[in-house]
Amino acid sequence: MRPIVVVLGITLLVAAAVFVPCLLQAGEVTTTPGYSLLSPIRSGNLTVFPVVAIKSYDTAEFLTLDEGLRSGDVVVTEAGQAQGLIRHRQGEPSNPQPVRGAQVNNLVLVNNSKRPLLLLAGEIVTGGKQDRVIGKDRIVPAESDPVDLSVFCVEPGRWVAANGKAQFTLAGGGAGGGVLAAPGVRASAMVAKNQQQVWDNVGKSKQAMTAALEATPSPQAARAAEAVNSTTSYARVMDNKEVQQKVDSVAEPVQRNYESVIRQLRDKNAVGVVVAVNGEIVWADIFASTQLLQKYWPKLVRSYATEAVVTRAKNAEASQKDAQKFLDDLDGRHETAEIEPGLYRQSEITGDGFKVFELRALLPKTGFAVHVAKMSN
Repeated sequence: MRPIVVVLGITLLVAAAVFVPCLLQAGEVTTTPGYSLLSPIRSGNLTVFPVVAIKSYDTAEFLTLDEGLRSGDVVVTEAGQAQGLIRHRQGEPSNPQPVRGAQVNNLVLVNNSKRPLLLLAGEIVTGGKQDRVIGKDRIVPAESDPVDLSVFCVEPGRWVAANGKAQFTLAGGGAGGGVLAAPGVRASAMVAKNQQQVWDNVGKSKQAMTAALEATPSPQAARAAEAVNSTTSYARVMDNKEVQQKVDSVAEPVQRNYESVIRQLRDKNAVGVVVAVNGEIVWADIFASTQLLQKYWPKLVRSYATEAVVTRAKNAEASQKDAQKFLDDLDGRHETAEIEPGLYRQSEITGDGFKVFELRALLPKTGFAVHVAKMSN
């Protein structure tokens, strides 16, 4: 089924952009955001403001991409390579058929699990003919047929199956989870929806990371800078040991502190963060529950830290007042909504100097916003 696209007009109070309704039945909408900020956590030129909500929803039913790829319940492959993607029904022979030829901006995914799959824009999968980044938030139903994914290449130059295989795996899929692109790369996929702009941002990020490594006086850093400069793969850049150490130096203090906050404030519904780099508010990620935030937190914080590493540091700090204003300002002038009936509503809201992307679940017993991303532009 093709999604329904709805465009709402200018000067719009966006009820759909309200993220965590308080004391409502599933499916109802309120005009009160119900968020507040805690004291900031700082590491170098990165600042995150923990967000707590009036209410946290039950999101245990949702499967993440990391969980699905690790278990084998979710398979992602190039278009035209349907083997392993058709849901295996008891008693039916496996006789997969090609979907169509491989395309840069399309992959095919099947969710063989009994849980709906949550995909976030910016999640990176590696393999196939090129590494790709997911272009938009969406929900894939349980036990799905093959689904076309809108993606962007984050590895210009290669167009041959890695190790002769068309299937994809998690980028950097270690114990901490896969890779989420830094906000600059995420935004180019979500807002511009333009392959060249994604490549341009990947190139800028790679150049900035090379410069950061070259500024580190060690033979290991020099070798890493050469390796980063020689690859076209964003995932390989992020998988470089020296790059990981540089990102970890910023990410780990924030991760430790915020995980402590989450543990202490689980009953107060810690659900997200507002992010500042060099004193400028650049991003916010908000989830429907503390549980869902915890699943994504390891790769979220590393994506923020990557943005901080590749941004030249300045002696500036964002205030909690500015962060709260950014969080509270959710009214837009224009909204475009893509609807998969009974599954999800994905809204893109344009305001003065910002974009908001809201993914609202429409499955039974939901009706709430599963994830919201807000970015400055």
